[in-house]
Amino acid sequence: MATQRLVGVYDADGGLLGEAAYVWGKLRGTRHCALCDITHSPVRRKPAWDAMVARLGVEFELLHLNEMGPDVAEAVRSAGAPVVLAEDESGLRVLLSAEELDGLDGSVSAFEAAVAPLLDRR
Repeated sequence: MATQRLVGVYDADGGLLGEAAYVWGKLRGTRHCALCDITHSPVRRKPAWDAMVARLGVEFELLHLNEMGPDVAEAVRSAGAPVVLAEDESGLRVLLSAEELDGLDGSVSAFEAAVAPLLDRR
């Protein structure tokens, strides 16, 4: 089945307070989100990320824990966060787990190499 969209869920809340809490935890060494490391530099989203998403040719939505709809929240309850989910006609499935994201060491090119072969583009 063809992948209709990808959803990446950060292991952090969005908004000013959520972002501040994550940054403080990261500085203290008590918080880590492998998806954040892949999509963002210390200051902003990586241009390489945006270019990679354009090459994938499928909608890619990035969400924080406090921004998820019910379907995504249910998948994250089972899989944990961070996670990348793929959606097709049958629903959402885990494409990359937290452990797999962690193994990519913040690299956009490694992320692309891991995800591209998993997309069914029929």
